[in-house]
Amino acid sequence: MADRTDLQLAAQYEAYPYPARDPRDEAKRLVVGSPSHLREVDHWIFGARRPASRPLNALMAGGGSGDGTIMLAQQMTSLGRPGRVTWLDRSAHARKVATARAEARGLDNILFQEGSILDLSRSGLGPFDYIDCCGVLHHLPDPAEGLAALVSVLAPGGGIGLMVYAPHGRTGVYMLQDALRLLAPTADPPPQRLDVAKRLWKQVPETAWLRRNPLIEDHIKGGDAGLYDLLLNPRDVAFTVPRLAALIAGAGLRIACLVEPLRYDPDTWLADPRLRARTAALDPIQRAALTEAICGNMGIHIAYCVRAEDPVAVPPWEDDAAVPVLRELDGAALAKGLRSDGVLPVTWDGLRAMVPLPRLAGAILQRVDGRRSWGEIVADVAAAGASAEQVARDRAALVKAMEPLNRLLLAAP
Repeated sequence: MADRTDLQLAAQYEAYPYPARDPRDEAKRLVVGSPSHLREVDHWIFGARRPASRPLNALMAGGGSGDGTIMLAQQMTSLGRPGRVTWLDRSAHARKVATARAEARGLDNILFQEGSILDLSRSGLGPFDYIDCCGVLHHLPDPAEGLAALVSVLAPGGGIGLMVYAPHGRTGVYMLQDALRLLAPTADPPPQRLDVAKRLWKQVPETAWLRRNPLIEDHIKGGDAGLYDLLLNPRDVAFTVPRLAALIAGAGLRIACLVEPLRYDPDTWLADPRLRARTAALDPIQRAALTEAICGNMGIHIAYCVRAEDPVAVPPWEDDAAVPVLRELDGAALAKGLRSDGVLPVTWDGLRAMVPLPRLAGAILQRVDGRRSWGEIVADVAAAGASAEQVARDRAALVKAMEPLNRLLLAAP
């Protein structure tokens, strides 16, 4: 039975489907992100070993206004991938928005289903090869119960993409949430609470931490839905890396990838050899927790998860028949723009990392087009004058540098 907070959440998302989207914008752009980018699912969940010809049955648990649903369904359509995406949410208003977006694109591989993820085990839906739960678990009364419900309809060998809020990058948010519980009690109608929140944001002093946090913009650029979800949500819990890892492990899952892996590596930010000697003694979760604590800019965590007992699906990087792909990058343009010193600058929420690339990085990257295999690329680079040994070394070095950026991945066979 839904408690009072659940009813308030339902009223919020009925009044303000999140995120705010206009179906007419589908003619201009496809909203792309993580989790649930098809290239990421192929790579991190299935280790680039699940055949592209095999139908993919996916669930968007808490589909909202449709970003993940539309992205995955469009990518499957564009690549000629068989399967279906099931949108599941409690909000009839959000369904109207997501349906209109699908219609604007002519997508026919989406099933729209209203309901709660907590009822999945008895819904008759599934099993699903892949499940997305983006921005939902942190609003549930018991996130562990929600994740268990997802696992109950996960097909053997399948995986889950999660996104939850993280505390440090949201500095200032929870302070204003506390203030608005006093000024705009949850019992008030949503429009009235929204009006109070807008007035308060105009009046809070410059010392308010949210004014000093450039990483959070929903209350500024996200419209009414963004402001309401950020500052007026009646249940909003943030997860540190250890807390998220415990939640995942408690559901019988393990983390296949924290997106992006290099960002969670403390050695990306700590050059001191004495500090690195200490980070080397930490396990992967401790290393990620250390990075989260010292960087202070992570507002969300994105994790791809698989069942703990499933074998580790390592992408076959050394297979010459494998096809490398660049996620949302053009290989030729990237190669042309590389710096002369061979260093690739990468920025995450205000922090810049300098990633060294091998000498042949440009020659290799300009040939990565999503069609040519590693064998074809290597042969072509060698034919241009490089030795086979050098190409092999630089290929391995390029993978080591760019896979942790979540940019160089392997396509489904």
